[in-house]
Amino acid sequence: MKEPYQIIRRPLITEKGTDLKEHSNQYLFEVARGANKIEIKRAVESLFRVKVLSVRTLNVNGKKKRVGRFVGQTPGWKKAVATLKVGESIEFFEGA
Repeated sequence: MKEPYQIIRRPLITEKGTDLKEHSNQYLFEVARGANKIEIKRAVESLFRVKVLSVRTLNVNGKKKRVGRFVGQTPGWKKAVATLKVGESIEFFEGA
């Protein structure tokens, strides 16, 4: 079993993520590519001490980048959307 810090790479703070947080009580995270929904749910619950109702995941493909005549690609990554129980929140996203 992986450690929670190996599964959850970083929180994603974007305009869409902020809108989901305010209206649907959902939070976005970048997670390890090999992590499944059950592992992500356990990691979020243990790290932030909240109750997760559901987790949705999606793979984000890397973008093609060009430097002069050389073409490369940024690495792909996995995104997770965690829906929390009503009334619970993660203070990390609230700001200080």
